[in-house]
Amino acid sequence: MKYCKSIIEAIGNTPMVKLNHVTQGIKGTVLAKVEYFNPGHSMKDRMALKMIEDAEKDGSLKPGGTIIEGTSGNTGMGLALVAIAKGYKCIFTVNDKQSQEKINILRAVGAEVIVCPTNVAPDDPRSYYSVAQKLNREIPNSFYPNQYDNLSNTQAHYETTGPEIWEQTAGKITHYAAGVGTGGSMCGVAKFLKEQNPGVTTIGIDSFGSVFKKYKETGIFDENEIYPYMTEGIGEDILPKNVNFDLIDLFVKVTDKDAAVMTRKLAREEGIFVGWSSGAAIYGALEYAKEHLKEEDVMVIILPDHGTRYLNKIYNDDWMKNHGFVEERVYATAKDIILDKDGKDHLVMVDKNQKISDVIVMMNRQGISQVPVSDGSEIVGSITDSAILNQLLDNPELKDHLVSEIMDKPFMFVGMDNSVDSLSSLINRENKALLVRDHSDQVHIITQSDLLMAMSR
Repeated sequence: MKYCKSIIEAIGNTPMVKLNHVTQGIKGTVLAKVEYFNPGHSMKDRMALKMIEDAEKDGSLKPGGTIIEGTSGNTGMGLALVAIAKGYKCIFTVNDKQSQEKINILRAVGAEVIVCPTNVAPDDPRSYYSVAQKLNREIPNSFYPNQYDNLSNTQAHYETTGPEIWEQTAGKITHYAAGVGTGGSMCGVAKFLKEQNPGVTTIGIDSFGSVFKKYKETGIFDENEIYPYMTEGIGEDILPKNVNFDLIDLFVKVTDKDAAVMTRKLAREEGIFVGWSSGAAIYGALEYAKEHLKEEDVMVIILPDHGTRYLNKIYNDDWMKNHGFVEERVYATAKDIILDKDGKDHLVMVDKNQKISDVIVMMNRQGISQVPVSDGSEIVGSITDSAILNQLLDNPELKDHLVSEIMDKPFMFVGMDNSVDSLSSLINRENKALLVRDHSDQVHIITQSDLLMAMSR
């Protein structure tokens, strides 16, 4: 039998997935290391296990102890899973910009969660760093992993994530990109890859409002660079010990909006349902790739966590609109749909005096599910295959009756300039299709499948 002795044995060996749609126009191969396949749905499971096991070895954490950590949510989840498997208690401090989903998940796995203000200095006693340290001093037999400065964080990715990427790319990787927060995944993987091939380019993704990029380029810790931003999990207002700037070749900054829009695009176009910082990593890496990636290059981008953490934020349309993050989408019009058909949409109509049985045969032969009904040159009604079926089930004899006896009201006429989003709002259970009259007075039909085709382009 093959099984894990506990949930922590399921950590690691996450898949690599080729990106096919968001990379249009970019040379080379772009791969995503999808870390939400870890049991805690994030890459933080890796370093959570390593920090706890190292603490057990050096005696910092004893049986029955309490794990206390400041977290943006994902590290807390990883630590909570390890704690459950090993019999520890957990207290986590988070800042108030974290999504409610992350807080709820931590509480669901038995952790105590303390929410602290975001807009305070790191050494302010109210910050989530300071509160965690204070609790560690006050609670007996407690352990403060301190993911920012605990080098077991980097070591976890040096021992697991880096070798996995090297093996999965058969050593062909030329570029590695990751968001930089604590620095563990960025630098642990970078260290391993550069030991295998010093020519691998490492790209750190940073947020506007964070100090990393300017510090890398100038060596100056500029407090004027620090201001509030919304993307969770990357960027910092401190310099964690796990961030080894010698291992990061360059930084690319990404705005909150670009990160959020790309995150939603990944779900819609690649089927990869990830968190906000993943969108930032993809956007920043692809901005670099547009100018620098060559046909033979292989870029790997790490995607840290799962989209369920952000359902009430970036995956909520109202939230996106309220924060000015609405995606700019240019939909086609009714005219565009008709032109795309290039004259192949000859409108099929039936006369109101035709027998229903004849209409059924015609609709099956033509492969259509709805038709307008005419009385001479005038459209007087409509009929659909579902309506025919429902009525025949009640009265099979209706097949010998006339269309006029069962037809519905005519399909609605719309203007040539109506956009696809407005057209889609007009198609419903009562109105199965739309009609458009062009400049030559010819009538065309627009169906649900026509709208879907237009929106997929």
